[in-house]
Amino acid sequence: MDMQISQRVSLREQDLQWQFIRSSGAGGQNVNKVATAVQLIFDIRASSLPDFYQQRLLNKNDHRITVGGKIIIKCQQTRSQANNRELALAQLVSLIRSVAYTPKKRIETKPTKAVKARRQQKKQQQSQKKALRRQRLTD
Repeated sequence: MDMQISQRVSLREQDLQWQFIRSSGAGGQNVNKVATAVQLIFDIRASSLPDFYQQRLLNKNDHRITVGGKIIIKCQQTRSQANNRELALAQLVSLIRSVAYTPKKRIETKPTKAVKARRQQKKQQQSQKKALRRQRLTD
C-alpha cells in the first residue's frame, strides 16, 4: 500500500518502520497493559523518495530528524493504537510535503518617495520632542 505525497511521489509501506510502546498519561489499566503509543521511524536515505526530497529533508531544521538521517515521530495522543498510527503517518506526510513547496524568491524593491518622506517626517517629530525635553531640563 502506497501513501500519496504528490502527483508523482508516493511512500512505500516498506520504507516505514513501526514500534509500539506503552503510552504515558491517563488511560487507567489500559496504560499498563496495551502498547498504544506509536513510534514511526523513517530512514530518509534508504527511502524511495526522489533525491530532491531527500536533500531537502536532510537540510531541514526539525527536532524529529536525527543526525543519522532518520525521522522519528512519536504519537500518543489517543488511547487507540490505530488512531495514533494514522496521526503519526499524517505528521510524516505533512513533513515531507513541507519540503516540496519552494517559496518564491523575494525581489528587492526600492522605497517610494512617499515612504521616504513619511520616515523623515517621523524622525523630525521625534527630534522635536526630544529637543523640547532638553529645554525643560535646562530651565
